[in-house]
Amino acid sequence: MLQTTLCYLEQGGSYLMLHRVSKKNDVNKDKWIGVGGKFEPGEAPEECLMREVLEETGLTLLGYRFRGILTFCCDLAEPEYIFLYTSDQFCGEIKDCDEGELKWVPKDKVETLNLWEGDKLMFRLLKERETPFSLKLCYTGDVLTEAKEF
Repeated sequence: MLQTTLCYLEQGGSYLMLHRVSKKNDVNKDKWIGVGGKFEPGEAPEECLMREVLEETGLTLLGYRFRGILTFCCDLAEPEYIFLYTSDQFCGEIKDCDEGELKWVPKDKVETLNLWEGDKLMFRLLKERETPFSLKLCYTGDVLTEAKEF
């Protein structure tokens, strides 16, 4: 299975969201997600996290919190284990992202965006749980067909 990282940067009651509009053949096309990406060979999850956040945002993480693992299954893409993080400790200036538009979105408005349906469950768990969680999300196309939280 593909291994990736996903990070939601937090500031002033908002998440930094990425509107994925730039890449072709993107399973996340037109969706709003956090920042992150695929592991490079030999990379630890935290190394991937730091590299991907810097590449996509121009920001350097000064701290982060491991929040859990998402198991993403979709008939449109290779299955993946997603190492999920949040961070409110970073420095630098946001740069343009070649994968889409970066925008600070108030946490109470995030669910109004075009999200994967299972991301609404993930955001609820981020709010409710202090300890890491596991969430399995399976899709047929854009339709959530299975969701299990552990």
